[in-house]
Amino acid sequence: MEGVFASYPKQAANKLRYLRKLIIEEAEKIESIHELEETLKWGEPSYLVKKGSTIRMDWKEKKPDQYAVYFKCTSKIVPSIQSKYSHLFQIEGTRALVFSLDEIIPEKELRHCFRLALTYHQIKQLPNLGIDMA
Repeated sequence: MEGVFASYPKQAANKLRYLRKLIIEEAEKIESIHELEETLKWGEPSYLVKKGSTIRMDWKEKKPDQYAVYFKCTSKIVPSIQSKYSHLFQIEGTRALVFSLDEIIPEKELRHCFRLALTYHQIKQLPNLGIDMA
């Protein structure tokens, strides 16, 4: 995985490593998660757990001043995030949170978003994934 991060410009690589750290830390806090799989999907760093939904991240040359976190577009994850955090995140459709490289990320709220994805199949029946209960 480090090879992929090393292929990004330094500032983008540091931001993506930070997101990786947050995902791993959140997964470690969730009792039902016994293994976090770190892999590449479409050449992008991706994180999967049983009973969760994949989290991907990437920086793209076409938009060099930003990077993004991607969620499965057919899930309720991004619409649920939008219902609570639209004032904090730049949201792209039903699949992504987009950040500028010079932006300070709202860490607590982003961790909550990661938790929604990591536990998705346990909470998908809840209205807005239970986001308002947190």
